[in-house]
Amino acid sequence: MTILNFRRKKPAPMNGDVAGFIAGYSIEVMPRTAEKVEDFREILPEGTRVYIAHIDGTPIDDMVATARRIAGEGFEVMPHFPARIIPDAATLEDWIARYQGEAGVTQGLLLGGGISTPHGAFSDSMQLMETGLFDRAGFTRLHIAGHPEGNRDIDPDGGMKNVMQALRWKQEFAERSDAEMAIATQFCFEADPVVKWAEDLAAAGITLPIHIGIAGPAKLQTMIKFAIACGVGPSLRVLQRRARDVTKLVLPFEPGEVLAGLAAARADGRATNIEQVHFFPLGGIKTCATWAAENGAPATAKTA
Repeated sequence: MTILNFRRKKPAPMNGDVAGFIAGYSIEVMPRTAEKVEDFREILPEGTRVYIAHIDGTPIDDMVATARRIAGEGFEVMPHFPARIIPDAATLEDWIARYQGEAGVTQGLLLGGGISTPHGAFSDSMQLMETGLFDRAGFTRLHIAGHPEGNRDIDPDGGMKNVMQALRWKQEFAERSDAEMAIATQFCFEADPVVKWAEDLAAAGITLPIHIGIAGPAKLQTMIKFAIACGVGPSLRVLQRRARDVTKLVLPFEPGEVLAGLAAARADGRATNIEQVHFFPLGGIKTCATWAAENGAPATAKTA
């Protein structure tokens, strides 16, 4: 009887193109996942931008405390501002003031949010921008959400019409705002559709830099669960094909292939508006940071 050996081998480092591509990556955490990390300086490179995801039901006290803790360890902090969970402009102003006053935050990711029914006055990120509160507060950087495979909450027919219209509005807003802006995207599992999307944006006059979402290493079952929940589009087939191979089913899914494709495209002069990588650590923050370090990311803050 043949015995299959599923023990994971330590991966060989990626080529120089991929190492350069992931240098300067950002990463996303939540208050409950951040609690599991004793010291972010032990796992992340110095100066890493850390997004803090605001899930519906998470108290603002927990969000601000997480921002204060991570900023205190020397990292750039970018909390989410999900429009549909913010009841009114007064609450938004209070959140901005608390993040600034208690954690020194001057960056934010503005997005619609993961719920279908708004809690109050806001339903999309454009309404947050129109309040003028971020500009008046002196926020230096604002990121917005991008969807390389579309978003059925915005375009129920599966197209791109409404998404593109919103991005054109945000491009115009960027041109009159003092804040630097960029597009932080949902994660995908294939390079070619992302490259085409990035080039389509450039052709449409949308010049905002793209911070491309990449799912960090995770068990295949975990990856599929998150991909379905987050509305990942056709690139989900990459995971589905892998799931049919029993020899790969128990191994973690790693982002090397999609990163190699994106790095190769940039090296060839395509999709040059893709500025950097943003990791979603679906298999854990430490696991993701370790994988990045093994594949060319800079040293951690404590060893730099």
